[in-house]
Amino acid sequence: MTDLDESALSVVALHQHPELMKQCCILVNEEWPRSETARMLSLQTSCDKMPTCLVLLTGDKKVIGHCKLTPIPSIKDSCFVESVVIDKALRGKRMGTFLMQASEEYCRLVLNLKTIHLSTKGQEIFYQKLGYNICEPISIYGSFPQAQNAVNNIAQINIPKLKIDDKLNTNTAPPIPPPLNIKMNVEPKKTAKTYMVKSLLL
Repeated sequence: MTDLDESALSVVALHQHPELMKQCCILVNEEWPRSETARMLSLQTSCDKMPTCLVLLTGDKKVIGHCKLTPIPSIKDSCFVESVVIDKALRGKRMGTFLMQASEEYCRLVLNLKTIHLSTKGQEIFYQKLGYNICEPISIYGSFPQAQNAVNNIAQINIPKLKIDDKLNTNTAPPIPPPLNIKMNVEPKKTAKTYMVKSLLL
């Protein structure tokens, strides 16, 4: 496919153009294979308040790019950019830059957001050129403050202390150790992704 004229490109909200759903489904599934039914259901969640799917279009309304904006429960006035994909034939032709810049404008002007987050694995330099900085990992599935409160509540539970006159039965045999072939997951798996953030304030 030849280079495209950027002046003919546009980025629109998918839920406002349901006729583009099928094209978008095919594009995203080429990158991350999934059943068409499951993918369509995911795309159909796009709405005005987030999650919002944005698609990059050519002048003749061909879908060549997609990204999904998801709310972050623990961070007010921010969103998480996920599922960013560009048509394989058009990569390396600034289409990704065009889509990201248009998505940032949508976040700032339509959604009234102040920051935008994302995670990447291997594209850190690309996003740094767009103004993103590395940050601490964030969760889009829950609220860190709520999780911290849960930890605090657990810490406040009164656990009876062993009295001085309580004596352990030294005749009791020690517990049998677990078999050696049982794997004990002591530490959570570390993510290989890099989290990044950008301010949308001018």
